Amino acid sequence: MATTLKEIANALEKFAPLPLQDGFDNAGLQIGLTDAEITGVLLCLDVTEKVIDEAVALGYNLIISHHPLIFRPLKRITGNNYVERCVIKALRNGIAIYSAHTNLDNAQGGVNYHIASKLGLENVKILVPKENSLLKLVTYVPTEQADNVRNALFAAGCGAIGNYDCCSYNIEGTGTFRAGDGCNPFCGEIGELHNENEVRIETVLPTYIKNRVVSALLKAHPYEEPAYDLFPMLNDWAAAGSGIIGELDEECDEIDFLQNIKKVFRADAIMHTPIRGKKIKRVALCGGAGASFAGAALSAGADLYLTGEARYHELFDNTDKMVYAIIGHYESEQYTTEILHQIVQSNFPDIPVATTTVCTNPIRHL
Repeated sequence: MATTLKEIANALEKFAPLPLQDGFDNAGLQIGLTDAEITGVLLCLDVTEKVIDEAVALGYNLIISHHPLIFRPLKRITGNNYVERCVIKALRNGIAIYSAHTNLDNAQGGVNYHIASKLGLENVKILVPKENSLLKLVTYVPTEQADNVRNALFAAGCGAIGNYDCCSYNIEGTGTFRAGDGCNPFCGEIGELHNENEVRIETVLPTYIKNRVVSALLKAHPYEEPAYDLFPMLNDWAAAGSGIIGELDEECDEIDFLQNIKKVFRADAIMHTPIRGKKIKRVALCGGAGASFAGAALSAGADLYLTGEARYHELFDNTDKMVYAIIGHYESEQYTTEILHQIVQSNFPDIPVATTTVCTNPIRHL
């Protein structure tokens, strides 16, 4: 049975939901129709004309990239720059383009987790958790039906706290109501005040699944008019956000660790702040342009902060407090295609999947 673009997009977004992307981003489907049947998938960090040529030569009609091809609005498509030329070439050849960018950066098990695994970090956690991203749901359910409603909420995505799931708090009490004319009450009689033994269920959920959760609640709840409340939470959401902080199994010399970074990420050169003559144990990182999270790394007690890009003046505040290593944007995120490959191949084993042989890094070192 043919696999559609929509099915592949759904699998990608199950792992890295689009609402996790940062406000400046443009992740998701860039070019193509969701009902298109996919002949093969080519994975890359950046979409270039040579990458599209490679997809055409392979007979594949879907490119999945990390960096969005269309990042800013296009006012015209005349071939004046590589983005416009890529759009034209993709459309001419029936190539769909999908990008998983900061949603994949911010997701559990995403880009920064993968970088951390390459370096052998343990006890990893999000460096800068997302804010204002959680809701608390409270609802009231007849005691005998409480398990059914709870399970429906968990299945919809409620109740995840760290590595725990199916989390809820439950209080037994008595609910009162009186059904008016035209009602079809689950219990009680029209026009009579009714007391019902109920359970107050409290659970948490990410904001972006609110509609799905409410729909599941209304479907599972036995009452004609279920009572429920949604409260915004000020807690940071530790399951999503920017960067990673973790620890090495054993302390390491600064130079030795920098040499290992260079080897693992096949970097021609690494820029770094002065060596302090101290051991490296606690490491923070963020792939790509992660300079803005250096302060969070310092506050978290990092001995070294690794990222892809940083401006000159951003380095001065931290030079005597931790080592700051800059390996290049491309180098830091090059292994993102391994995550994309695993997602596509595990969900669609019959679809051909390849990683581009084109080096799209525009930077060279003498």
